[in-house]
Amino acid sequence: MTVTISCRSERSEAFEAGGGAALTGHNLYGTMLLTCAGTSRVRRWFTLATGLVECLCFTGVVFGWASLVFVLKTEGYFSSLCVNTTHVNGTQTMALSNILFPALTFITLGGTSLLTTNIQVGNLFGSRRSTIITLYTGAFDSSSAVFLVIKLLVESGVSLRDCLLFVSACGVIHTARTFLLMPTSSIPYPLPASYTYGVTCGKTISAELEAARGQIDLQGDDATAATPVYQESPPKKVSPAPERSFRECVLSRFFLWHLLWLSVMQLRHYLFIGTLNPMLQRLTMGEPSLVSQYLDAFGFTQLFGLLCAPWNGLIIDRLKGKPKAAGESECEADLRASVLSLSLTALQCVLFSLCATIPILPLQYLTFVLQVLNRSFLYGGNAAFISIAFPQCHFGKLFGLFMSLAAVFGLLQWPCVLLVNRALGGDPLYVNAALTLLSLLTFIHPLSVYLHCRQTQSRCFQTTKLQ
Repeated sequence: MTVTISCRSERSEAFEAGGGAALTGHNLYGTMLLTCAGTSRVRRWFTLATGLVECLCFTGVVFGWASLVFVLKTEGYFSSLCVNTTHVNGTQTMALSNILFPALTFITLGGTSLLTTNIQVGNLFGSRRSTIITLYTGAFDSSSAVFLVIKLLVESGVSLRDCLLFVSACGVIHTARTFLLMPTSSIPYPLPASYTYGVTCGKTISAELEAARGQIDLQGDDATAATPVYQESPPKKVSPAPERSFRECVLSRFFLWHLLWLSVMQLRHYLFIGTLNPMLQRLTMGEPSLVSQYLDAFGFTQLFGLLCAPWNGLIIDRLKGKPKAAGESECEADLRASVLSLSLTALQCVLFSLCATIPILPLQYLTFVLQVLNRSFLYGGNAAFISIAFPQCHFGKLFGLFMSLAAVFGLLQWPCVLLVNRALGGDPLYVNAALTLLSLLTFIHPLSVYLHCRQTQSRCFQTTKLQ
């Protein structure tokens, strides 16, 4: 009996000693976890803020073409097309106008790439992901006001050359942010609890956490070496359903209807922005002050894209929060939440196209409002739907493919412009009416998603009833 008590006493003392050391290790590990979590939280919000500035100032500036072309005409960039141009000035302006088109092409490609890489920042914010994505696309829409700011600066006496050089010099922001605040690969979703990125909370803190964790394990082993350990058999792992391949995503029905939804509305916006200046020239009878007034109004309304776009994400996130039906998966619930967003965007496009068709000058103020509202919902809803309907691992490829194919479809604006200028004598009424009817096809996509959700819900209900 005495021996038994002695053994238990020694074992208790060893356990208490090991437990105290393990407690110290746990305190160290917990403190480091809290430090890393606080640093990570600050970094995430700083990444969000700087990405918002980047999208607001650089991504969609090409959509402010209407303001830029007004300045270029004033500066004589297209004077080489005039008959009474001198040889020297004509040669110089011809060279400038030829450089202009590849420059705008690079601006478009660079802006789209910046938007694509920034959209994944929404994965850092969990349940608010759709809101963050639409906030970035809203900044993309509002960035078209950059050329309006340049227009106002040129009118106040600043040279166009100085403005463009300043914008070019700001490219250092992209380089610094890429290396300091962006991960080396895509941001996963759902986000792992131990996920870190950047230059300070990466390898150094992770290595220290692993060392502290190893210290706890060693101390725990020493403390419990003399005690019997009872281990339960680990639970069987349920293998997740295999994700669809990229080929399966491209060949799906959702891909086809979403591409039609995006392409038709983007074509409508491309044609409106590309022909806004001549349309205002026609409606104002060529009055320069009135044209400038309406162009300024159009540019200022673009700033509200940053405020309009998050409402689309809030709608999706709010509907996501509703209780799921019996047997309904999270993906199916998210799809059901996107139906209202897709439908509202299609309705906005039809109303915007209808107002743009009516040749009444004061009505164009309403057209500008509907245009910025629809475009902010369009690009935000596009990114949000891709993140919902398709596997996260294919998001970047699918987003780029959608934008590329929609841009190819947008080349139809060129024959439309030729038709207006040559066959219709500059009157875009019939082309606008045709595009309004074409916009009705965008309702097919939300209807298809709705019917899919109904069928899935019906199957789940029947399965639950049989069980």
